[in-house]
Amino acid sequence: MTAYHDGMRELQDVRETRALADRLEKVTMRTAFTDEDQAFIRRCRMFFIATADPAGQPDCSYKGGLPGFVQVIDQNTLAIPDYDGNGQYRSWGNVLANPKIGLLFIDFESPKRLRVNGTAVVSKDDALLGTLPGAVFVIRVTAQRIFPNCPRYIHKMQMVEDSVYAPRPEYTPPVPAWKTFDVFKDALPARDRAPASDKTGADKT
Repeated sequence: MTAYHDGMRELQDVRETRALADRLEKVTMRTAFTDEDQAFIRRCRMFFIATADPAGQPDCSYKGGLPGFVQVIDQNTLAIPDYDGNGQYRSWGNVLANPKIGLLFIDFESPKRLRVNGTAVVSKDDALLGTLPGAVFVIRVTAQRIFPNCPRYIHKMQMVEDSVYAPRPEYTPPVPAWKTFDVFKDALPARDRAPASDKTGADKT
């Protein structure tokens, strides 16, 4: 099945890039992660995810953690931990209704990006759950199309420090500041209503 639908083809024809697009599909698009893909994903601290609800309404979100938080299970499968957030479950809730997703892994220090399109499943009892610090659910992604993109428009940036909120072994992240705000206190789940030992977090959701 071609990677391009009629809308893409229409614009390719306007810009005379149909042949180039076909060549890129043939040369760069794949269905299995290469060793280089796997190494890149394992060292990424972040990715962006695009999902859509049953009506096709899109949503885009950032997901972050320490290097290796996204695990490469095999040449076609990724495992992503779901960490504590604001409880809206816009991304993973969409996955329950529409499993098709798009992932963008990006490195701003050594400009590079990798796109992964596929399907996802959310699990509350995945065998990996106990091995992923801070994970609430585990999302398994089956890749259907993997391809790099030219990095020329990626602005080069420098990594300053890891987020203090990023889960890691034998570590309890501080409570984000927004969970201490009066406007949210009575809506928090019971597990979050205990007095916080650290209320200095800067995360304001």
